[in-house]
Amino acid sequence: MDIQRIREDFPILGRKINNRPLIYFDNAATSQKPTVVIDAIRHYYEGYNANIHRAVHQLSEEATEAYEKVRDKIADFINAESREEIIFVRGTTEAINLVAYSWGRGNVGKGDTILLTQMEHHSNIVPWQLLAKEKGADLQYIGVDDEGRLSQGDFENFVTRPPKLIGLTQMSNVLGTINPVKDMIRTAHQYGSKVLIDGAQSVPHMPVDVQDLDCDFLAFSGHKMLGPTGIGVLYVKKELLRGMSPYQGGGDMIKEVHLREARWNDLPWKFEAGTTNIAGVIGLGAAIDYLNHLDMKSVRGHEKTLTKYALEHMTEFEDVTVYGPMDPQIRGGTIAFNLGDIHSHDLASILDKEGIAIRSGHHCTQPLMERLNVPATSRASFYVYNMEEEVDIFTKALDSARRTFGA
Repeated sequence: MDIQRIREDFPILGRKINNRPLIYFDNAATSQKPTVVIDAIRHYYEGYNANIHRAVHQLSEEATEAYEKVRDKIADFINAESREEIIFVRGTTEAINLVAYSWGRGNVGKGDTILLTQMEHHSNIVPWQLLAKEKGADLQYIGVDDEGRLSQGDFENFVTRPPKLIGLTQMSNVLGTINPVKDMIRTAHQYGSKVLIDGAQSVPHMPVDVQDLDCDFLAFSGHKMLGPTGIGVLYVKKELLRGMSPYQGGGDMIKEVHLREARWNDLPWKFEAGTTNIAGVIGLGAAIDYLNHLDMKSVRGHEKTLTKYALEHMTEFEDVTVYGPMDPQIRGGTIAFNLGDIHSHDLASILDKEGIAIRSGHHCTQPLMERLNVPATSRASFYVYNMEEEVDIFTKALDSARRTFGA
């Protein structure tokens, strides 16, 4: 990919922080937005702002058409069998909560097991804790080995019992580990377990094919894939979706409402109550167009190259501890690390003075921090507009920080 040309599409990359050019390495938290996405949202508000599905006037019909076209784009992007399997939500967190509420409360009972992993984001732990407490179910966890990979021994031990549901991330937001979810799903289905994939980190960075994976649920967020905040997607196999109760009640998710009963709308609108984030959906559609133009295989290839380059340079410092696999073939463009005894927040503050934005803290993965026996880590995460020259500046800044703290 022509990275310099791509960078011209992102207005914020022209900004300076502390009189230094912005180097944005916090993409695992949220990505920056290209002009085409910003323009698509502006065009909606300026040109055809109206509510959808409810009116026959021109603006409403234009908004409805634009909104529903994005559903088709998303179905194609992840290769869903049907557009009816695509539900718009606020983000990955709401998507997982929807599954826990609508599928979980109808299928998980006392004594049942929900199997998660130690590397899950809090959004794929807390909803299941709430459900387990309510239903008297049991939570179990697949461990993480010293290389940042899931313990396949733990998985094989738990899956034969079997759990009602297995929830796991396809790509860790801390370790960068790309888990072998396709093989795990195949095994889980042999024992009758359903599988939810947290695709918040994978869908923006690599090709994801839900039919090839054969996952039952997939959740991801728009803001991590060049789209706006407040919009996300839940994919559910249609046969499961048909049997799920509504997550919320209100307008647009109904066909008829009487004083004492109501009839639900068809799929997928049954799960999209009220006025949804129309502008967010339209912005997400523009982001998908942009990623399709780049080609997701090229996106993945660029990040593998950049991650390999960064790992080689970072590990030249003896006092840098990198967490997760060292092989870029099985990790995404996310590098969690610690530099000597420097606290991650102190390091992030020092790098910010150099115009470099990284993340510090527990990254909403406190169980994983406990497994790693650290209170927090620093994290650099890359995307399509990052380049090797930025990594060079970053590693020089790390060396400067080492000297400042006498490492």
